[in-house]
Amino acid sequence: MRTILRMLMVCLLVPAGAALAQEKSAAAAPDNPLSTWNKKAYTRVKDILLRSAQKMPEENYSFKPTDAVRNYGQIIGHVADAQYLFCSIALGEKNPALDIEHTKTSKADLIAALNAGFAYCDKAYDGMTDASAVQTIKLFGNDAPRLSALTVNNMHNMEHYGNLVTYMRLKNIVPPSSEAPPQPPAEPKK
Repeated sequence: MRTILRMLMVCLLVPAGAALAQEKSAAAAPDNPLSTWNKKAYTRVKDILLRSAQKMPEENYSFKPTDAVRNYGQIIGHVADAQYLFCSIALGEKNPALDIEHTKTSKADLIAALNAGFAYCDKAYDGMTDASAVQTIKLFGNDAPRLSALTVNNMHNMEHYGNLVTYMRLKNIVPPSSEAPPQPPAEPKK
C-alpha cells in the first residue's frame, strides 16, 4: 500500500512541478493545470488502448502467452471494468461492477464495452477542476485527493497497455504507440 501511495504522490507532484516550470503566459497556462494535464494523459492512453483493441484480430482475442495470465480479450474487459471502478470513485457514484472481463468474449462486444467504459470516464475527467481535484475521497480505504482516482486510472491503463503491447509483439503486430504519428491532411491546392 505504501508503494501505491508513493507512486500516487509522484504522479501528482511531477505534473505540478511541470506546471510550475511553464512560462507564466496567459495563453500557455490552462486555468486548471493539474486536472488538464491528467486529462491529456488519459486522452492519450485512451486512444492507444482503443486502437490496440481494434488492431488485434478477433482470432487472437483468446491468445495468452502462458496459462497464468489473462488472454487479450480479458485484458480489454479488465480495462473496461476499471474505467467504472476508478471513475465512479472520482464521480462519487456507485460502481456498476459490470464484470465485463468475465462476461464478454467477442471482439465487437469487448470494444463496445471499452468504448462505453471510456464514455463513463470521460464525465469524470471532463468535470474535474483543480478545485475539485483536492477534495478528499476514499481510495482503497485511505483518504486521498479526488484527482488520485483518475491518476491511478491512468497508471492502471498504462500498466495494461504494456501487457497488450507484449501480446501484439508476440503476434507480429506493431502497437499503436510505436506507429508513426498520423499525418495531417494535405491542404487543398489553390
